Amino acid sequence: SAQFLHTPSPALPPTQIQHTPTSPSPPILKHCCKLSRRELAICSNSSLLLLLGSQTLDPCHLSKARAEENGATTDKNDGQEENSKGTDSCIDTTPKKRAFLDISINGEPTGRIVIGLYSDNAPVGTARFSNLVSGAAGISYRRKEFIKIMPSYVQHGGVRSYGVDAELATKTGSNLAVDSLMAEWEKSYQDCPGTKNLVGSVSIIVRDPSKPPPKVKLVARKGKLEIDEEEVGKDPNGTEFVIATKDSPELDASALVVGKVLEGMEVVEKIGQVKTVQDNTSSPYFRVAKLIGDKRAVVAERGFNRPYAKVVVMNCGLLE
Repeated sequence: SAQFLHTPSPALPPTQIQHTPTSPSPPILKHCCKLSRRELAICSNSSLLLLLGSQTLDPCHLSKARAEENGATTDKNDGQEENSKGTDSCIDTTPKKRAFLDISINGEPTGRIVIGLYSDNAPVGTARFSNLVSGAAGISYRRKEFIKIMPSYVQHGGVRSYGVDAELATKTGSNLAVDSLMAEWEKSYQDCPGTKNLVGSVSIIVRDPSKPPPKVKLVARKGKLEIDEEEVGKDPNGTEFVIATKDSPELDASALVVGKVLEGMEVVEKIGQVKTVQDNTSSPYFRVAKLIGDKRAVVAERGFNRPYAKVVVMNCGLLE
């Protein structure tokens, strides 16, 4: 049999473990404080005083802040009450008279609008509107058209201050001047805060806030050059009126509220749905022309928002 010789495997050298020297840990410092009984008593009393002071001051500041907040709230409520009282005193919500307007669109009867008039709130404006509705002024709104339809109101053209209308008004002694209406509008505008032309309000137009200033030009008189002012556009004659289909604060600067719609608001809404001529006032060319007082811009502006259909007051008057 074969004999296997086992040679002894070489012995591995012993593993050398290297020990990394470590630096000695720093010595632990121990602080020792020694206080006398007197110092401990003083520290305790000081801490107690600070604690009591913080607990005492916080409620004081809190109560003061609450008092200031309550005072501000009271002042705010008082201001709101004063504003509401002022608004209520300016707007007489009890109509003293009633007027009616029978409307037709393109010859088709549309319905009747019944208007309550505030004779106490605007006596001059109410008298003007009543005389024009009833015909007591020698002329009336009968067979006169609505000339402008805006997103928030519709505007009636009123009567003319020249021609046949002016002659008829002169025969009855009626005055179409707007001086007294302007004075009444100024008083209402200054004394009554907030929006006055609310939805359903009926107002007389007394001024045109968009009217440009007079145009200055040189005129030769008696061999001398003199500066003259030429009026651009015409002032309203105090017979045009508007009916607000929405709250219209933009009308407060030009219209005097004389009443509100009591019945027939659906008729006013039908008028507001009539198609109109496109408004081109946003054009830069139109703005420049209006700014320099170009008469063509004034004439063109009269056609903006004019209804394509013929919206007419067929009949009008006062109700008992």
